[in-house]
Amino acid sequence: MIELRPFASLGGANHGWLDAKHHFSFAEYHDPARMNWGSLRVWNDDTIAPKSGFPPHPHRDMEIITYVREGAITHQDSLGNKGRTEAGDVQVMSAGTGIRHSEYNLEDVTTRIFQIWIMPTRSGEAPGWGARPFPRHDRAGQFVALASGYEGDGDALPIRTDARVLGATLRAGETATYPLGLARKAYLVPATGAVKIGNVTVNTRDGAAIRDIEVLTVTALEDSEIVMVDAA
Repeated sequence: MIELRPFASLGGANHGWLDAKHHFSFAEYHDPARMNWGSLRVWNDDTIAPKSGFPPHPHRDMEIITYVREGAITHQDSLGNKGRTEAGDVQVMSAGTGIRHSEYNLEDVTTRIFQIWIMPTRSGEAPGWGARPFPRHDRAGQFVALASGYEGDGDALPIRTDARVLGATLRAGETATYPLGLARKAYLVPATGAVKIGNVTVNTRDGAAIRDIEVLTVTALEDSEIVMVDAA
């Protein structure tokens, strides 16, 4: 089963400095049919103006993954962590028992991110943060784990949940497969390009909610950069 969620159907709000689109219910946007997809709770498509961002605010009991599509985001938190994550790279914050952080676009250009929240399967642990580069050429023609709750997933950033965040870059006409499993759910969004899953076309920034598929097959209709969550 593949449920297409076109970009035009997403909720959201434009705050001037922030133009936010929500794949799931978030903030003032509420849709009882789009509360979560398994343990995936939030997928926000944020466009952040230069020299602006989110001032310090708290989180707890959530795995928060930020995928930078364009520009860069600068993170600072109550643990003393500070880091700048550039386009194509990923940062992970495990909110754990509680953390305060800020995220700013300190650049002279617009920053665009996907921010993904996944509910943890472990609680009561100290908060943490980490980031690392994921060169797009390393994902060429295949899905690569960017953040993972499983050991042995290469250089994936650790998250405290039964899930993976994956990325792939496909040239037009290329196909990638992923062993999803019938008991799992996936949510896929092309950051750029367009892909086909079965007879469903998923365009740039559309969402595809996927379940009941043993092996997922994705074919690029044009050069595409894909982000996907595999969740329980």
